[in-house]
Amino acid sequence: MTDTPPPVPPPPAAARGPRGKVRNPAAVIIFSIITVGIYYLYWTYQVYRELKEHTGEGIGPVIGLVIGIVINPVNWFVLPSEIGNMYAHAGQPKPVSGATGFWHLIPLIGFIIWTVKVQGALNRAWEGQVAV
Repeated sequence: MTDTPPPVPPPPAAARGPRGKVRNPAAVIIFSIITVGIYYLYWTYQVYRELKEHTGEGIGPVIGLVIGIVINPVNWFVLPSEIGNMYAHAGQPKPVSGATGFWHLIPLIGFIIWTVKVQGALNRAWEGQVAV
């Protein structure tokens, strides 16, 4: 029998990095449409940066941006998965997961629903409504 050490619990929320910026999901949607997706790429970079700084985990902003430019549909699933994992590591239920990306399969309306869900989950975390 091999003695394996017990799993290390995640660090408490206070020991994590800074919280990210609270953004209005409607503004993200409108600016993304007006700029024909350029703001969406900026938002993608910023969200991945904030997640990486806060949790110390994930793919990070540069890789997230490259994926967003080259094969954007991958981000539809990876980003909500990382947000869900942030919640799970803090012992909270996942408000979004990789499956949230399937909303994008509904033209325009899916993008709106996905953005509201993803940014809403981030806003709740960044505002401190949940301990992440």
